Order: sequence, then structure tokens, then C-alpha cells
Amino acid sequence: MLLKDVAYESIKEKIIDEQYKPGEVLSERTLINDLGMSKTPIKSALTRLEAEGFLSVTSKQGILIYDLSAEKINNIYNLRIALETFNCEQIYDRINEKQLEQLQKNIERTKEVVNNLDVKAFANLDHEFHLLISEMADNQEITRILLNYQDHLRRITLRHLRKEPKRVQKFYEDHLKLFDALSHYKQESADIMREHLQESKSMLYK
Repeated sequence: MLLKDVAYESIKEKIIDEQYKPGEVLSERTLINDLGMSKTPIKSALTRLEAEGFLSVTSKQGILIYDLSAEKINNIYNLRIALETFNCEQIYDRINEKQLEQLQKNIERTKEVVNNLDVKAFANLDHEFHLLISEMADNQEITRILLNYQDHLRRITLRHLRKEPKRVQKFYEDHLKLFDALSHYKQESADIMREHLQESKSMLYK
């Protein structure tokens, strides 16, 4: 991996983990010290993160860490509900054994992290589960849109799960219900997905 990519992943992960908090202003020197890198890869990483809406860079103010507005979160979730419900409608009657095995493996790993209340590992597996379903629907544009928002959503999900870690149990149970519906080729899987995402969205406002 190139140094600029290492810098990008490192800074992004610190933003997602909120080691760099929303509204915080950083200096280039802080990042150089934190990452142990020179300016060049860090500047390249900042350009990419700015384009993705994680931060802004100005010569006067420094590096400002952005947060997602309530309106944007609401809009992203409404988009997810439309797209991921559609995904379930596309696959419920044609999902195959190999695809079900992929979802089963994800659920088995999720069960372990839920038992440990490991919210970070849960957030990663949760997004993996949803992306697997999108990839099974075989619409590259939908998957691309979901990937574009994935890291922002992971950041918001982590923030709220850390306040109430036991919520991972309910979301895990939703995944079990969805898997059961898909494994029995039920159209109801689309309704389960819709309800699951609606509840996830409502959690963000509590």
C-alpha cells in the first residue's frame, strides 16, 4: 500500500472512531506527529478526505473535521431504505445456496461480537451484511452508492452504539429474521429490511 493510502486510511479511521472529533480543528503538524509521516502523503490523503466530505482544509483555519447534519443523515437513510428494500425484492426468489452461506458466515461472526458487545466490530459486520445483499442483487450502481456512504454511516452508527451498546442485540436479531426470510425465498424479506432500516434511522434521533 502506498504511503498516501496508509495516511488516508489512518486519518479516516481516527475520524470514524472520533479520535478526531466533529468540529475539531487540527494542524498539519498534529497529523505529521500522529502518523509519523511527512507532509506529502498526508496532503494527498487530506485532498481525498475533503472530496469525500470528512473535513475541509484552509490555510487560515487549518483542518476542520466535519460532521453529518441531521438532514443529511435522514436523507441518506431514506435513500438506503429505497435501495436496500429494492435489493431484497430482486433477490428473495433467486438467492442461491452459496450466497446464503456467505450471509450465514457473517451472522455467525456477528453473534460472537454481539455477545462481547464489541460495537466497532459489530458496525463493520453490519455494513458487510448489507453490502453482501447489495452485491447479490447485482446492481453495481446501487452498490457503488452504498459504498460511498458506508464510512460516514459507520461513524454515526458507532457514535450511537457506544452510548447504548446493547442495541447491537436487536440489530443482530433483525439480521437473523432477514436471513430466515431470504433462506425461505419470502418476499417478506423486503418488509423486514425496510423496518430494520427505519428503526436504525430512528435510533439516531434518540
